[in-house]
Amino acid sequence: MDLRSLLSVTCGWLEGTGLESDVVVSSRIRLARNLAHFPFLSRANTNARSEIECLLRDGIDKALSVESAAAGTEKQTDATAPEHPPLAYRDLQYIDVEALSPLDRQFLMERQLISRELSEGHGPRGVMIADRQQTSIMINEEDHLRMQVLRSGFNLQACWEEMNRLDDAIEREVPYAFHEQFGYLTACPTNVGTGIRVSVMVHLPALVQTREIQKVFQAMQKMNLAVRGLYGEGSQAMGDFYQISNQITLGRSEPEIVEMICDVVPNVIEYERRVRQALLAENQQGLHDQVSRAYGILRNAQTISSEETLHLLSSLRMGVNLGLIDMPDLALANELLIFTQPAHLQKKLNRELNSAERNTARAGYLRERLADFTQE
Repeated sequence: MDLRSLLSVTCGWLEGTGLESDVVVSSRIRLARNLAHFPFLSRANTNARSEIECLLRDGIDKALSVESAAAGTEKQTDATAPEHPPLAYRDLQYIDVEALSPLDRQFLMERQLISRELSEGHGPRGVMIADRQQTSIMINEEDHLRMQVLRSGFNLQACWEEMNRLDDAIEREVPYAFHEQFGYLTACPTNVGTGIRVSVMVHLPALVQTREIQKVFQAMQKMNLAVRGLYGEGSQAMGDFYQISNQITLGRSEPEIVEMICDVVPNVIEYERRVRQALLAENQQGLHDQVSRAYGILRNAQTISSEETLHLLSSLRMGVNLGLIDMPDLALANELLIFTQPAHLQKKLNRELNSAERNTARAGYLRERLADFTQE
C-alpha cells in the first residue's frame, strides 16, 4: 500500500464535529487482548510472532466478513436501523509494519493509527485500518492485539459501542487469554482485567495560559487518571493539547470505566470555558491581538518549527472558538495539527528532509492552506 494515498484523506476524528468539540478534539477507546496458549510477546520468538500474526489476521478477516454479511442482511430485511447494527467496515486494509520504513511508521504514528510500541517493535507485526481511519487494529504491539476506535468530539459512548461489537466479533473467532479471577490477561499488569484505555484529547489553552492547568493535573492524579501529551504515553504536552485517560483497569467493568471518564471530562470542559470567558472579559483586545498575530505568522512565515506551529495553532483554535477570528471551521485548524508534522511533510513532498528543509516546507504548506482565508 502506498501511504501517500492517505494524504488525500482527512481522518474522521479531525473533522471538528461532535459534542464539546471546542474543547474536546477527539475521543478514543483502546482494548488490549492476547491469544490463549501463546506466550506474551516479550517471550515470543519470531516463529511464534508469525503464527500469532497469521491467526489474528485470519480470525479478524473472518469475524468482519461475518459482520458485513449480517449488516447486509439487516439492510435487506429491516427498514429500521437496529439498536446495535453489525459492523460493516469499508476498504479494510492491512499494512505490514515490519516492512515499512522509519518515515512511514512515523507517518502512521502522527495520524494516531499506530502506537509508538508498534512502530519501534521488532518482528512480524502490522495494523488493519478501516472506516475513515477512525478504527485501527494493531497486531503484535505490546500485546498480541490492540484495537482502537476514535471519534471527533466528546463521543466515548459511540466509541465503546463499536469497540464492544468489534471485540465480541473477534472473540467468537479466536480464543483470548482470560482468567476467571483476574479477567483478560495482558503483558503489562496495569492493563489486566478489562484491558481498556479510555481517553479524550482536550485543548486547554486558557488553563495553560493562566497556569490553572496545575489544578487539573492534581485533581486527575487524585482520581487515578493520567494526563499525557498529544501522542499519549511517553509524549510531551505540545500546543496545549492533552490526553486524559484511566489508569486502573482491574476491578471495574468496561462500561463503568467509560462512565467514570464521561463524568469527569465535563468538569474540565466547563473549567476551560469559564477561564476562556474570563480572559476575554479581562482583556479582549489583548487576546484578539494574540490570536491575530498567531494567524498572521502562520499565514506568512517563510520558515517555522513544529513546536512553534503547534503553539500558534493552539492560539488560532481558541480564537476560532471564541469568535475572534474569521476562519472556515475547526476541521482545518485540527487538520493542520497533523499535516504539519515532520513525516506528513516529507510524505507530501515524497522525499526525506532535514530539519531546516522541514521548517521551510511547513511554512509553505501553511501559506498554501491559509491563502484563501482572510481575517476580518
